[in-house]
Amino acid sequence: MGECGDDEAIFYLWRNARTVVIGRNQNAWSECQLDLLESEDGRLARRSSGGGAVFHDLGNLNFSFIVPRRLFSMERQLGVVLGALRSLGIDAEFSGRNDLAIGGRKFSGNAWQLTRDRGLHHGTLLLSADMSMMSRYLNVDPEKLKSKGVGSVASRVVNLADVSPGLELAPLMDALEESFLSEYPHSKTRRDEGEPEGEEFERLYAKYSGVEWRYGRVPDCSVSVSRRFPWGGVDVRFDAPGGVTEGARVFSDAMDGEMILSLAAALNGLPFSWAGIADAVRARFPGSPEMADVAGWLQEAPVGRAKEAGE
Repeated sequence: MGECGDDEAIFYLWRNARTVVIGRNQNAWSECQLDLLESEDGRLARRSSGGGAVFHDLGNLNFSFIVPRRLFSMERQLGVVLGALRSLGIDAEFSGRNDLAIGGRKFSGNAWQLTRDRGLHHGTLLLSADMSMMSRYLNVDPEKLKSKGVGSVASRVVNLADVSPGLELAPLMDALEESFLSEYPHSKTRRDEGEPEGEEFERLYAKYSGVEWRYGRVPDCSVSVSRRFPWGGVDVRFDAPGGVTEGARVFSDAMDGEMILSLAAALNGLPFSWAGIADAVRARFPGSPEMADVAGWLQEAPVGRAKEAGE
């Protein structure tokens, strides 16, 4: 994001082949069939933003906006996508927290990350993706499907090419570029293709392709509790040696990745009491409706998984 100037807006279009991309705070082993994916020459990637797991193949076009934080607006950015689709004769709409849909079926999921100065927003566009591969590699929480009233991940998504037969990649990319340029006033533009270069790119490539970043660490925990809320699932794990919490990790597909990281930090060093833990969450996140949900759930003293001898 550091490449974006104070008076710039950057729009990327890109694709991945056979890749599962998980959110910043998700458990890789819970979200996808890792052994199967890697045995079939697939790849795992973890993004820096929150949200849930998605499958990419070459039938999926991805987009990224990078803008100064003062210009960041999900409505405006997604308006670029909707405007491009309208120019192609496709009538789509906002759906839920962060999706775009046609007739109630999703074709675009979105996530974002905000720093003090910049905003990153990226999303998917299902053009002609292989839906069978999506179902093959992703482990979708049945509670999430239940809450949406559907029976499978494939039944709630749709390819744009199914809605607009004959739509191909190049016209879609051209429409997106034209919509972006019409939305953001500019005196000059620059269009680049191919891979970035330079030391900063090499540093970021090494970080995000590394095993530690992609797979993370799933702790050997003595307490493990999980719950799905309307805004996302939460999986809390920690040890409690001597009756004090330590090594807390929180896995989630919630959109606010920074909030989830802060929640994990807030759970460490506390006397192991569900009421006390709930109070600590409320104190750390005053005014957050999501964390009020978490505190209320923890207040109910959810039953954790005790670690068995030899487990």
